[in-house]
Amino acid sequence: MSESELRPFSIRIFVPNGDPDGLRLVERSNWTGIGVVFNRTNYKQVVSRAEFNRTGVYVLVGRSEDSALPMIYVGEGDPVRDRLNSHYGKKDFWDWAVFFVTKDNSLNKAHVQRMEWRLIELAKAAKQCKLDNANSPAPPTLSEADSADVDSFVLDMLSIFPLLGLGVFEMAQAQSKQQQELLYLEAKGVKATGFEDAKGFVVQEGSELVKVEVPTIHQYMSTLRKDLLEAEVIVESGDRYRFSQDQVFGSPSTAAGVILGRTANGRIEWKTKDGKTLKDVQSMAAGERNEVA
Repeated sequence: MSESELRPFSIRIFVPNGDPDGLRLVERSNWTGIGVVFNRTNYKQVVSRAEFNRTGVYVLVGRSEDSALPMIYVGEGDPVRDRLNSHYGKKDFWDWAVFFVTKDNSLNKAHVQRMEWRLIELAKAAKQCKLDNANSPAPPTLSEADSADVDSFVLDMLSIFPLLGLGVFEMAQAQSKQQQELLYLEAKGVKATGFEDAKGFVVQEGSELVKVEVPTIHQYMSTLRKDLLEAEVIVESGDRYRFSQDQVFGSPSTAAGVILGRTANGRIEWKTKDGKTLKDVQSMAAGERNEVA
């Protein structure tokens, strides 16, 4: 969802069992959809709910042993219960899941097939996760009006995913870059630029990375570098690597560590054009807010 499409909305999360870590039903203002979030451990207790017997699209979320990125599987079901029953018994990686259906049963098989195709394409483009889907489905044939309605529904889903801790479908947007102060990192013969964003810390396309990691690099960072190489987010560029697209990291320190091939304090490594560290910038901003308060 681009910045130009952002608009205020409210979210209602209902916890029917009283356990905030259990089943959650997510609704958005002025929307016919409903999201159902549950953990694998309580699947047997929640699968009897009526929402599971509707047509919808779902995302399984977990981790793989050889990746620092989250692993997801996107699918559709008519109803979703049948497909989730199969995955509960046969897919080991996932820990929790979310699926989306409508309150008025207005989705049909073709609608959710397009949603599935769209989410898979977005995940592939963003390269923020490992995708467990072996095949890429083709979009079904829909009328222009139906396609527009389905794509609008997907946009609403995309606004909800980050609130669930699932930010794997979207890339940094051009408008966001224009609104942020650029930060620079120059060390060990490489140069990189980035900025802070609501999604995390964004390293810009074209930024450079060292090829050689220090022996003491944290295993997480080393694995993440391998993930990004495999996904071609970072590519060969002579005696160094470079980013082939903008990449969002969880923190400026993770971004700096991946770039430098070692543990790094991102609040010190990243600096403004006039040499102020990110730590200085944040401290000054905090002081200004305190003065206003």
